[in-house]
Amino acid sequence: MSAADPHHSIFPEWLRKGLDGLYLLSGWAAGLFLISIFVIMLALSAGRPLGIDVPAGDDFASWAMAASAFLGLAHTFRSGEMIRVGLLVERLTGRTRQLFEILALLIGSTAAVYFAWYAFDMNRTSWEFNDLAQGVIAMPLWIPQIGFSGGLIILAIAMVDELVHVLFGGLPRYEKPAPDTPEEAIERAIQSGA
Repeated sequence: MSAADPHHSIFPEWLRKGLDGLYLLSGWAAGLFLISIFVIMLALSAGRPLGIDVPAGDDFASWAMAASAFLGLAHTFRSGEMIRVGLLVERLTGRTRQLFEILALLIGSTAAVYFAWYAFDMNRTSWEFNDLAQGVIAMPLWIPQIGFSGGLIILAIAMVDELVHVLFGGLPRYEKPAPDTPEEAIERAIQSGA
């Protein structure tokens, strides 16, 4: 892969594999939390008629839902599946398009880092003050908050990673190439639920 290759990474190969592995691991964790929501909801639904109580099941399902949503952000972003309004950027070409991509990534990275910092600070504060959940099980709140703050931190890393990549002349990796055939366009629309 040459330096002129727009998909070439400026990072060493071990770091590129590590970052891509982090995004994939985050996506897998989001999927596991999604499965845990299903299991909890199934236990709650099946347990009621049988007289089996699942203590704090609703709380655990809520925490798993938040973890699933936030841990899935970085993988969704890098896979090109995040909803993106590209009406303007998609009409641009060349250097102008690259500048608009950089501007969009700079704004997005700034927002992601801002939210990640405050999510981390909230998590740290919960740890320091030993905040407990108000539900049936008095769980320390920093534990379920890890999915929220961790997901935002990983998203911030992914966005800054992409910003650096595009700043050094790379093509955005979150963009999928245009479909080659009408059938491929239809297949993508079906897969995305559009």
